[in-house]
Amino acid sequence: MAVVTLSINGRPYEMACDDNQVARIQELGDEVDRRAKMLLKHLGGIPDARLLVMVSLMLADELSEAKSAVEADAVLAECIDSLAVRVESIADRMERS
Repeated sequence: MAVVTLSINGRPYEMACDDNQVARIQELGDEVDRRAKMLLKHLGGIPDARLLVMVSLMLADELSEAKSAVEADAVLAECIDSLAVRVESIADRMERS
């Protein structure tokens, strides 16, 4: 088990993870830090706990939007498949006529 020290808003946070996940955890921590710094730039000094909650909400919102987009794409794909079946059926009937 590895321990990764993430720096979020200049504060260290130690996270345990599998040895093969060290680089990924560091990348994710860097993203959280980047977003925290962006919020601080726009909002000024806010307590770390509130800052981390705000970053979490931003990420959760983006995840929710991405899930909705994937679901919409799946519905669209089903519609396209259904239309393809109908077009093939029509083509088959036209060939037999």
